[in-house]
Amino acid sequence: MITFEKVTFGYGDEPVLKDLTFSIPSGESRVIMGPSGSGKSTILRLILGLDSPWSGQIAIDGKDIFAMKAGQMRELRKQIGMVFQDGALFDSMTVGENIGYYLFEYTNRREEEIEREVRQTLEFVDLDPDIIDKLPEELSGGMRRRVAVARALVSTRPKIMLFDEPTTGLDPQATESVLKLILKLQQVQRMSVIIVTHQIADALKLADQYIVIHNGRLVFDGDVEHMRTAEVPELVDFLAPFRSSIEEVIRKKLI
Repeated sequence: MITFEKVTFGYGDEPVLKDLTFSIPSGESRVIMGPSGSGKSTILRLILGLDSPWSGQIAIDGKDIFAMKAGQMRELRKQIGMVFQDGALFDSMTVGENIGYYLFEYTNRREEEIEREVRQTLEFVDLDPDIIDKLPEELSGGMRRRVAVARALVSTRPKIMLFDEPTTGLDPQATESVLKLILKLQQVQRMSVIIVTHQIADALKLADQYIVIHNGRLVFDGDVEHMRTAEVPELVDFLAPFRSSIEEVIRKKLI
């Protein structure tokens, strides 16, 4: 579904991604990991078409997204949901208005129909539908992240969900609730999910396949078993503090 072919991109004169090549088949999920500043979040911006690569090609469903016309690009974006690190909710709108924003603005559906769909989606993301009239500031960090997921689901009916550091800044209980929801999207909705994170413990719970970026270059693309035995120096250094967690994941898989 998603292919990067020798993609180079940066800001100003400084490249952030360098000759990056990988592919994510339809229906599969990936965690993209790497140190801060390695270019992980830039990959999501490129998938969304918010930035254009200096060189190389990015294709979704076999179509070069930067050869598309504006109308085609708008249609493509309807297949992609994005959840930013802080949720990016509208502070002056209620939960219901945030989630139903697209339906209110761009469809002719009746208000009661929209409210019914918003409530159903809140239930899907494991939130009480009665928070519909609350403001984002009245919610915990984990609840705001789940509201952001609900908004993406209602707005675009996505085939692909992108998460940028979905658990950063959350307490352990909120982290677990967000991780459970991401797994639910994969297992129940059958979406392709791409998660950018530097939280290795969380990453190990979310996927079997990993992409690791270091200084804008791909240093690993594979499963956890191969990640454990890879001898790439940058990967070894990055994973060193998490060796025991990786061994525990592998041990559980073998039981």
